[in-house]
Amino acid sequence: MGQVKVAVVGLGFGAEFIPIYQRHPDAECYAICQRNEEHLNEIGDQFGIQRRFTKFEDLLSIDELDAIHVVSPIADHARMSLASLKAGKHTACTVPMATTTEDCLALYEARKASGKVYMMMETAVYSREFLYAKELVESGKLGKIQFLRGSHQQNMGLPGWPAYWYGFPPMHYATHAISPLLWLAKARAESVVCLGSGRIQKDYIEKYGAPFAIETALLKLTDSELACEVTRSLFNTIRQYRESFDVYGTELSFEWEQTAGEGPVIYSGYEDAKRIEAPDYGHLLPKEIAPFTGHGVYDEEHEHTSFIQGSGHGGSHPHLTHEFVRAIVEGRESTVDAATAANWTMAGICAHESALKGGERIDIPLTK
Repeated sequence: MGQVKVAVVGLGFGAEFIPIYQRHPDAECYAICQRNEEHLNEIGDQFGIQRRFTKFEDLLSIDELDAIHVVSPIADHARMSLASLKAGKHTACTVPMATTTEDCLALYEARKASGKVYMMMETAVYSREFLYAKELVESGKLGKIQFLRGSHQQNMGLPGWPAYWYGFPPMHYATHAISPLLWLAKARAESVVCLGSGRIQKDYIEKYGAPFAIETALLKLTDSELACEVTRSLFNTIRQYRESFDVYGTELSFEWEQTAGEGPVIYSGYEDAKRIEAPDYGHLLPKEIAPFTGHGVYDEEHEHTSFIQGSGHGGSHPHLTHEFVRAIVEGRESTVDAATAANWTMAGICAHESALKGGERIDIPLTK
């Protein structure tokens, strides 16, 4: 096929992907969509994109459009992704996949029925830190994995966030903490036990009926000896932002930095520990988009290193874009396909249900 024609929907965080699609050798940023027309035109002018839409639905009937990348508010993820798949478009969506198990399963079935690529654009499994830990595991250097832990703690109590965030159930947005664990374990989450701790302020509780300041879960994995621990918080808990994973092995262990800027720690032997800086993985990407990892690329012809700003989340954005585009070009499922995305998302949804039920074990619906 020719270049994959992609429309980006949602131009806050979503705008960061536009230049990556524009420079990818197999893709074209065909159109952009944003409800706010002023912001739409500002971004369109900045990146030189002529096809601009204020209504998502208008994209669905454009025959030459191959794919839609949804970067809208969380409540729109399932609705837009379902509509995109049913319209015969390859579909990428920022996390989480949905906020109910019913919607996750509906997306899983819609992907099968459409035959199109679906990818949940989970940044945590394409950050340079994760790619480094993955390399340790796959090379055998870490040995046999014995335990994994993930956490995502964020203080969102300050004004300025979109209104829907305040009181949001912590585990409904837990894929950043869950996904590295399940990917490294090469397993699906089968069931979960979760306890809530503390209370958030009353006016936040009223919106979603989610009272807990922190939710901590233990995941049981399918056909695995491993268990995983996941902690998530959003409000009324003071902690520097932390989006982390730890993996403990028989030969080495990897722990996320305790505070920002320290660097992760590798443990070897009984007492040996050293801080490391995860390397850049731009070499895994086409040269046109490698600079978007944020570490820069050396230009041999002009003898300098060039940097492109705007790649957050550990340099993951170009890796995500490349995987989505190549899955379409190669006619295969993506690495974070609908079945995987549903399991990672439903693990959090079911964890929150368990917490509301006082720690009752909840089985996670099956996806193959």
